[in-house]
Amino acid sequence: MKTKIAGRYVIGFDGDDHVILENAEVVYENDTIIYVGKNFPGEVDEVIDAGNAVISPGFIDLNALGDIDHDILHLEAGSDRQKNLLWSEQYVKNGYHEVMTAEEEAFKSLYAYSQLILHGVTTAMPITSVFYKKWAETYDELAAAANHAGKLGLRIYLGPSYQSGIRVVEPDGKIKLYWDEDAGRAGLDRAVKFVEEFDGAYDGLIKGMLAPERVECQTKESLKQTKYYSEQLGVPIKLHAAQGSFEYQTILKEHGVTPIRYLYNLGFLGSKTGIPHAHFIAGYSEAHIGDGDDLALLKETNTTVIHCPLIIGRHGSALESFAKYKRTGINLALGTDTFPPDMFQNIRTGSMLSRLMEKDVEDSTYADLFRAATIGGADFLGRKDLGRIAPGAKADIIAIDLDGFHMGVLDDPIRTMIVSGSGRDVKLSIINGRIVMKDRLIPGLDLEETKIRGQKYFNKMRNGYLERDYQQLPEEDLFKPSFRTVHSI
Repeated sequence: MKTKIAGRYVIGFDGDDHVILENAEVVYENDTIIYVGKNFPGEVDEVIDAGNAVISPGFIDLNALGDIDHDILHLEAGSDRQKNLLWSEQYVKNGYHEVMTAEEEAFKSLYAYSQLILHGVTTAMPITSVFYKKWAETYDELAAAANHAGKLGLRIYLGPSYQSGIRVVEPDGKIKLYWDEDAGRAGLDRAVKFVEEFDGAYDGLIKGMLAPERVECQTKESLKQTKYYSEQLGVPIKLHAAQGSFEYQTILKEHGVTPIRYLYNLGFLGSKTGIPHAHFIAGYSEAHIGDGDDLALLKETNTTVIHCPLIIGRHGSALESFAKYKRTGINLALGTDTFPPDMFQNIRTGSMLSRLMEKDVEDSTYADLFRAATIGGADFLGRKDLGRIAPGAKADIIAIDLDGFHMGVLDDPIRTMIVSGSGRDVKLSIINGRIVMKDRLIPGLDLEETKIRGQKYFNKMRNGYLERDYQQLPEEDLFKPSFRTVHSI
């Protein structure tokens, strides 16, 4: 079946970079694009008129939120409250456990993936929180996630997370690592089993990956085994590293080198390794010790940095800078990592933070970050058929509505939609040739019911913090409201 989509602008790909075609059309047959231009010479079975819209490659989100975001509880907690949101050592001793039921854990990915689709993400590599887990993701919840993604039509790279340690807070407020290496080994075995069973499911929409948790929560054995299985199974790795002071200081103390150098020395870095957030490196403004050239190591090994500007900006940090990493020759991709999973906000924020650091727009433009959200992600995945609209590419296409009054006047389509638009302006999403969202509706999914269930999940997750707090603070102290709640004035 051949389908033609026509619209005001098409963001095409000329074999080297994105290009803009005005009043153009895209034709795809089944799951593959066969034509990009202005006058398709053949017959088609269906025509979709997107009207005054930007027809764009779908976004590739390599650190996509795979659950219901806990960060709203963290982002305005002051430095005196951040450790209260971690596990207490007493909680561990009392018997850490699953806060959610199996049914609730299966539901969370349905909620998250529907949000991704609504925001124009067509390829995702999810992350979920372990704050409220017994230890890490289970096989069953990832099997449910794979089935949700397959039924929704989302292209996804999946694998259950695993860790050998977790941060805990002692009674005196000191943060340390609590280790359970057996749990880490079991988690890696579980991840390998998942990849072996699910890689290629749903006509290739489901692909495997390995997702060890934070670098400081892994043993050398676990990291080496992860790299081994990545090569044996031919799947990518995503490991959070170089993202904060505790991790940076811990690795320096234990190994005498920065986290990036530590991973380099282990042979862990490489073309199949993606590192969110990779900003806390030697020479970073908050890294007062540690030396070396971490950027050179990332470039040498062709390791991808998965930049998540919105969440680190919310927490008062920034990549120093996107432009510098780009000029170094590092492959840059984007991840949303938080709610909303809005790539428009992330491109806007990432560009702003980079310009702030550089005092210049060069290599910090919206186009630079748009490339990271499309081509950069595809390059990491080794997928020349994703992240672009060109003959031979997969039909992963979104349409961004330009008709809204809030869009203002039209100039360059990329600048217009990034300056004024958001994920809510995506009105059509096609993945692998299938319409998965049209006019803000997802076929077969009751969004209102999903919203209600999502709120119940969040409320229960929030209550779980109270039992883990090392000081056992009352709710009103642990979660300070923006303003006092009163009955009258």
